[in-house]
Amino acid sequence: MSETVIQRETIAAIATAIVPQQGSIGIVRLSGQNALSIARSLFDAPGQQKWQSHRILYGFIRHPQTQQTIDEALLLLMLAPRSYTREDVVEFHCHGGIIPVQQVLQLCLEQGAKLAQPGEFTIRAFLNGRIDLTQAESIAELVGARSPQASQIAVAGLQGKLAQPIRQLRHTCLDILAEIEARIDFEEDLPPLDENVISQGLEAILRQVEAILSTADQGELLRTGLKVAIVGRPNVGKSSLLNAWSRSDRAIVTDLPGTTRDVVESQLVVGGIPVQVLDTAGIRDTMDQVEKIGVERSRVAAHQADLILLTIDAQVGWTIEETEIYQPIAHLPVILVINKIDLGTPDFSLFPAQIKEIVKTSAAQNQGIDGLEKAILASVHQGNLKAANLDLAINQRQAAALTRAKIALQQVQETINNQLPLDFWTIDLRSAIQALGEITGEEITESVLERIFSRFCIGK
Repeated sequence: MSETVIQRETIAAIATAIVPQQGSIGIVRLSGQNALSIARSLFDAPGQQKWQSHRILYGFIRHPQTQQTIDEALLLLMLAPRSYTREDVVEFHCHGGIIPVQQVLQLCLEQGAKLAQPGEFTIRAFLNGRIDLTQAESIAELVGARSPQASQIAVAGLQGKLAQPIRQLRHTCLDILAEIEARIDFEEDLPPLDENVISQGLEAILRQVEAILSTADQGELLRTGLKVAIVGRPNVGKSSLLNAWSRSDRAIVTDLPGTTRDVVESQLVVGGIPVQVLDTAGIRDTMDQVEKIGVERSRVAAHQADLILLTIDAQVGWTIEETEIYQPIAHLPVILVINKIDLGTPDFSLFPAQIKEIVKTSAAQNQGIDGLEKAILASVHQGNLKAANLDLAINQRQAAALTRAKIALQQVQETINNQLPLDFWTIDLRSAIQALGEITGEEITESVLERIFSRFCIGK
């Protein structure tokens, strides 16, 4: 790859999450043609320290006019092309906290830098050829990963494990296109085209496209997670179930019905899948206005959930109240959780026949949690989920482009089977090549780039 780099105007941003009184280090990053000169105007490195690429300097950040010391800091130099953006990049490593980093950022802006837009550092890395589009998206996914498995998938994408097969498929399509176009332009000088060889090549490409496409649903689950709502009458142990499952005291537990007045949320990971668990207020008729609001929010949360844990008290069993709760959500995926199983046994004949998944728990005794997690995983794709074993997983944008490529390739096959002229073969083949190129960024529009990078955080 050529090391020619376009040095654009200098951008600056805070590159670390800043939490007051909780961060030890805050980083301000600059990239662009004036990054080094701005650093020299603000940073005082005592002694004979050398301003060389990939060295860390110790010193003080000072106001260039007043010479007031803003912070004692480190300065990291990464000159083009050996940097994240392949431009000159400098980083001020300040003391953590919002005031020091904001003051340093403000000084950089006063010296001519422009405040970076979301994802602007990464889009420069893409435009300068350091990374492709799949790697850029993997960076965002790594930052936002909600489970170790999601992180591993993002790292695999960052290492090119998705880009490599996509690029190979595109190159194979280009080779086939070249063969076809050569016969169109130089028909008299070349032997006839072997249609069987072309068809077999397209079939092999389609198999690989379908294999990559099959990772889309699992990848989406790893990235976005599963929303699970615990619903039921008051005092059946919903909050105790959440606490036992999350191994915390997120929810208040008492013997008084109606204790939970709002939706309590907890983040868990089950079988590699991020799970957002919602403990809802007990659903019942009530005159208490605050509790009534909580009950309504419970109903909304249930309808927005991917999976519902309908919880009942084993001592009481299934009652008319459970029927009233169940009927509005009967069309949704439901697992029946029989809690307090250590205190009694319900009449199973009263349970609705359409509820196939039943789990017995005793939240107070920490019993049945493993069975609950197995039931949840079994409910996802009928137990076919293998999230922890994925080598790569495509996102929605990549799946859409790959689907277009698949349809175009199938149309090429249909064109061949219908014995249409070679010119017709090339139309859909070019469409497939373009769709594959959109995945890696070899063929991409500015509007698509804006949509992708607008989801990045500022500083990345």
